[in-house]
Amino acid sequence: MQALVILPTYNEIGNLGPMVEAILAQGAMFDVLVIDDGSPDGTGILADHLKQTYPDRVEVIHRQGKLGLATAYLTGFRYGIKRGYEYFFEMDADFSHNPQYLPRFIDTLQREGADVVLGSRYVPGGGVTHWPWYRKWVSRGGSLYASKMLGVDIRDLTGGFKCFRRAVLEALDLESIESTGYGFQIEMTYRAIEAGFKVVEMPIVFEERREGQSKMSLGILLEAFWMVTKMRVERATKEAERAPERLRP
Repeated sequence: MQALVILPTYNEIGNLGPMVEAILAQGAMFDVLVIDDGSPDGTGILADHLKQTYPDRVEVIHRQGKLGLATAYLTGFRYGIKRGYEYFFEMDADFSHNPQYLPRFIDTLQREGADVVLGSRYVPGGGVTHWPWYRKWVSRGGSLYASKMLGVDIRDLTGGFKCFRRAVLEALDLESIESTGYGFQIEMTYRAIEAGFKVVEMPIVFEERREGQSKMSLGILLEAFWMVTKMRVERATKEAERAPERLRP
């Protein structure tokens, strides 16, 4: 019952080494897949060194240029499914997601009988550290907007620290995922709920990155807004199509 922790990287040379070691320290069930998008700072070279140091527990995929967060995770999902992993983690490589939570995710999956566990900043016990007020406003507002528009009872739809059972990824049509950035987190969770899987939120404290610069941009936020609106229209269309069937005697 091995778990694959997928770490997309771009210019994370100051974080990657300590992060990989911290993940591996959480237990023998956790392996790491680094997916580096041609980092000019040498992150990919460091990743190869880590693979040599931990050949049975670390793998590296190199990509040419910044191809986006969503495609990195989808590449990781396909890699892990082929190799028989049971649990799949999405996780940032900058220590904003604390590796010490990893065993708790597995615990929550098993205890709650869940299919997906979301690391949530906005349930009791969760939170964020060292964020300015406007960043908190954007994050909470985005999650609230997405949950209301999509009609799902999830408080932190935009969070990027989560764990999937293998069965969820095998059931979803990964080739049809449209989001490329921030909206990917929303789309994956929403699709899992729509497919009938049990999604549970687990409190985490989100910490500001240790080194480097955030990858967030206005374009990423706008793409997420567009994707939520598009999914809401698709849902309304499906509900309208089913309405005549419910009225039949």
